Amino acid sequence: MPFALEPSRLLTDLNVSVWLPTVLLAAALAIKLPSIVKMWRDPLLRAVGGLLLFGCAVFVSAAPSTIAWTNRVTGVPNIAAPWVYSLITALSASWLLLIVAWRNGTGRSAATRRATRRVVGAYAGVVVGLWVLFACADAPVERPRDLDTYYATTPFMREQILLYLLAHTLACSITARVIWNWIRTEGLDAWLRCGLRILAVGYSLNLLFGGAKLTAVAARWTGHDLDWLSTYLAPAAACASATLVAVGFIVPHAGQYLQEHWRLRRVRRQLRPLYLLMRRVTGGREPFAPHATGELRLIRRETFIRDALLQLSRHLDDGLRTRAYDAALALGHPPARAEALATAVMLLDAVQSRREPGTPADPGYLMREIHSVARALGSPAELQTVRTRTTTPAESARA
Repeated sequence: MPFALEPSRLLTDLNVSVWLPTVLLAAALAIKLPSIVKMWRDPLLRAVGGLLLFGCAVFVSAAPSTIAWTNRVTGVPNIAAPWVYSLITALSASWLLLIVAWRNGTGRSAATRRATRRVVGAYAGVVVGLWVLFACADAPVERPRDLDTYYATTPFMREQILLYLLAHTLACSITARVIWNWIRTEGLDAWLRCGLRILAVGYSLNLLFGGAKLTAVAARWTGHDLDWLSTYLAPAAACASATLVAVGFIVPHAGQYLQEHWRLRRVRRQLRPLYLLMRRVTGGREPFAPHATGELRLIRRETFIRDALLQLSRHLDDGLRTRAYDAALALGHPPARAEALATAVMLLDAVQSRREPGTPADPGYLMREIHSVARALGSPAELQTVRTRTTTPAESARA
């Protein structure tokens, strides 16, 4: 057919269609692997691991170079076909096992076990059928790229191709429908919901793979030539689908990690004004560890601040804090903010004067609310206004 997407050099080069999703699926598997190994008895994690592993195997085995190598090593023309079809069938089964485990939770209920056995039994039967049909077929001409349409009318090969496509399309339809329903579930984490949306689009695109293949095969049965759907469009759809599926599994983990990473950095940065003030008390600095995690760095900064506050506690003046609290309230600050500003005023006075207070203050609030006090220290204009109001006689303030 002259159309046949010939102008598109990108679609004819299947290397990108193979290795891009393979790398992303392998990355998703590497991210999930520690959890899978640690909690191997969790059927949900096992299903995710199997899905990603079979996904990688499918794309590596389906590369034209791998197909040619498999046929050459075994000496059997087109034996790579039932092998790749079997991997696709196993991948389809892993989708359904994921649905079973996700829907029924992580428990080993009787319903979960029955559903798992049915999926495994049905798709194992499909795999056996694929090999039996291939053994009965006559396919002497090696076709690494267009086998589905080339042998679409060949006895037994025809049934083999139809069997794997129907099993794949059925599993994909069920998976896509269930995931679209899950997206509407209340209470989902934002990153998980985003990952589910990407997965749903990925599985919907996988239906395009099955639809393109089935249409091209059916066209052969009726004497028409729509081979470009199978040879060019279907691999592109499979590439896009697998890429989105891999990203859908990566996004919740990467998103939550980055969100937590930036939260720790933000909190640590908010503590910086209080940390710098406490360095004037101790003359030192927090331990420096360039390879420490963000959580450990935050803990070390909090520990340094609290240790310095203990040294400063005997200089804290509760009377000054009370006057500063009243001044902050008079300036219109809400009680929680007024308390933080008043404590910051008391703390600045203790660092600068180091005198014995008239009324010693309990450092308990300061130890608990170092983050609120640090934010108050980070607003020097507000803090200066409260200090001025605290140290100015009431009559002068009214004047």
